[in-house]
Amino acid sequence: MTESLHIVCPHCDATNRVPAAKLTGQPVCGKCKRPLFGAHPVELNNGNFALHINRNDIPVLVDFWAPWCGPCRMMAPAFVQAAAQLEPGMRLAKLNTEEAQELGARYNIRSIPTLALFKGGREIARQAGAMDAGGIVRWARSKT
Repeated sequence: MTESLHIVCPHCDATNRVPAAKLTGQPVCGKCKRPLFGAHPVELNNGNFALHINRNDIPVLVDFWAPWCGPCRMMAPAFVQAAAQLEPGMRLAKLNTEEAQELGARYNIRSIPTLALFKGGREIARQAGAMDAGGIVRWARSKT
């Protein structure tokens, strides 16, 4: 029997069951019919953060950032490039700490940008500071 993974849709937040063997085959959401992976980070907020962290069976790498942060803006294109390299084995997501201040406080985010890697609903690694795409990919792969 083929192992299935739960993958949360980045568009409608529906949880999908995808056979692990078909993860690289460009699966689509059963609810909204849009691609589950688009080589682009998912925008998280207060409403969908816990769902994506807890329900995805693949690791979720979250960039805690703010729009006023220069290093955050510099790292944004590198984070998109990293998403193209790490998907579908890992979901990349961004959380604006200005809009979701309580989540930033709950996860004790003291400097931004901060990358936090979650697996099975728990944080397993953290890295503060801006990185280029290669650095993000190497760091994320070394932690999973």
